[in-house]
Amino acid sequence: MKKKELGKGIRALLHDMDDEGAVPTLDTMRELSDVVANISIQEIEPNPSQPRSRFDDNQLAELAQSITTYGIIQPLTLRKIGRDRYQIIAGERRYRAAKLAGLDEVPAFIRLANDQELFEMALVENIQREDLNAIEIAVSYKRLMEECSLTQEELSGRVGKDRATISNYVRLLKLLPDIQNAVKNKMLSMGHARALAGIDDIALQITMFRQTIDQGWSVRQLEQHLKSHFEPKSSGSSKSKVVADPQLEMVKNDLRKHFGTKVQIDRNTKGEGAIRIYFNSNNEFNRILDILQEEI
Repeated sequence: MKKKELGKGIRALLHDMDDEGAVPTLDTMRELSDVVANISIQEIEPNPSQPRSRFDDNQLAELAQSITTYGIIQPLTLRKIGRDRYQIIAGERRYRAAKLAGLDEVPAFIRLANDQELFEMALVENIQREDLNAIEIAVSYKRLMEECSLTQEELSGRVGKDRATISNYVRLLKLLPDIQNAVKNKMLSMGHARALAGIDDIALQITMFRQTIDQGWSVRQLEQHLKSHFEPKSSGSSKSKVVADPQLEMVKNDLRKHFGTKVQIDRNTKGEGAIRIYFNSNNEFNRILDILQEEI
């Protein structure tokens, strides 16, 4: 999704849509859903119905520092509610951090009035294009879920992709900005990005990213280095050494695809062990619970 700056035609279109009774067309929504506008912070107001009312000051300060260094990686989404007046649909945390960082304007996607169905159609059309990189697809999936109140299961039906695929894409948005940019610039593939997104340790993530770029690792080589890093080191004791079981590895990979997240299986020579399913947020935890409950 190659983003364009807000041209005169789009500016005129937004002003033409100031009347509350104006009805956007699909062509209008298709064009606006693919354009990033720079909007003055003074023209933006929070959504009074925003369910999240408390924001951690330390996390906002960290995000403000990141914005100062890298800029806003993912644009806000705003609803035009009048001439030079916009209301936040998604991105209030980014909006607050941008104000804290002293920005005068922020990048944003613009929506018009109650255009839910048209907006969904326009974004789904964009996702189906062949020239999008993995990060652009991930942003589109996240926008559809956040702005149209869709679960991953519902989104799966909209775009014709299984839920695990959608989850794998959305997880890429947790990668560091430098890694996201490398994916956008085709320095890294989707496979590289997925492997790096499975690393919870930020320091290790950036180390593996730099080594992948510097040494030209393939996806397979990156996965092998990660595997060797996480494998328990030999202690030289007389305890029985656990030998990797190819069938167990197949089960682990199947579970990772099924849940769309990192899965670890630990088992000793007696057959004792545990299965660990990792998650990075309450939403991901609830999604995994939904999958488990469906199969009980």
